[in-house]
Amino acid sequence: MAGVKPTDLAPTAAVKFFGAGTAACFADLITFPLDTAKVRLQIQGESKSSEGKMVVKYRGVFGTINTMVKTEGPRSLYNGLVAGLQRQMSFASVRIGLYDSMKQFYTRGTDNAGIGSRLMAGCTTGAMAVAFAQPTDVVKVRFQAQVRGAEAEGVKRYSGTMDAYRTIARTEGIRGLWKGCGPNITRNAIVNCSELVTYDIIKEMILQYNIMTDDLPCHFTAAFSAGFITTIVASPVDVVKTRFMNSSAGKYNSAINCAVTMMRNEGPKAFYKGFMPSFLRLGSWNIVMFVTYEQIKKHVMRAQQSWESPI
Repeated sequence: MAGVKPTDLAPTAAVKFFGAGTAACFADLITFPLDTAKVRLQIQGESKSSEGKMVVKYRGVFGTINTMVKTEGPRSLYNGLVAGLQRQMSFASVRIGLYDSMKQFYTRGTDNAGIGSRLMAGCTTGAMAVAFAQPTDVVKVRFQAQVRGAEAEGVKRYSGTMDAYRTIARTEGIRGLWKGCGPNITRNAIVNCSELVTYDIIKEMILQYNIMTDDLPCHFTAAFSAGFITTIVASPVDVVKTRFMNSSAGKYNSAINCAVTMMRNEGPKAFYKGFMPSFLRLGSWNIVMFVTYEQIKKHVMRAQQSWESPI
């Protein structure tokens, strides 16, 4: 990311890799209920009553959270947390931790990165991360969509995280663990470009025009802006990705078929279902993640400098 002073010891790729994964896990722990509410709102509308009417169970972010706590208990807000943390440690490490290295690759080692190089770096690391971590995302979404207490009705899908991996591989094949990989690559190319490039550019401008120093207020402002812009750009493909990954075998022929079905049955507004929890989640997640990430990098490199400096 931008903002390293020439006198600072620049963070290594390894520090960025593990720092990004750790910061993302911390951000997930704090914002996971918002992500679960987003998933429930996004899949709402798939099921219909016996009269053919759309079943509306959740209304708004906090209404969804309140309904889940009342009907399923507080633990339901953290359905899929284990898979979520597995996803962040593998996913964020690649897409965020390797962003600067990939940016340097496209600029052939120079520090003058244009918008094109930044976008290419964001697309590349986003696609790499999805290809590597897709199974964890599939399992996370399945758990978040699974209603607690459903086992009493005989419709519980999975008993645990490892059972989910095994069951999906057994019943849907290995390809089932990579279900929705196409729309997820599309989504994360968009998210990565919007998130990282926006953060990178805004932070660089803040420092360039001496509006703030390279510290917490600067990181907070850049992260909030990145979260807002990313939510606007990525919401439609995020909804399609969630619906497709959560769908039963054969329900949709492809992600495009899922999108067409949504448009036909629910209209264009369906693509922005769960927008508010998406923004609350992405905005807060970006703030927590980037602030934590910057602090981890700073403190690790300071510790390294103290170790290497003579006593």
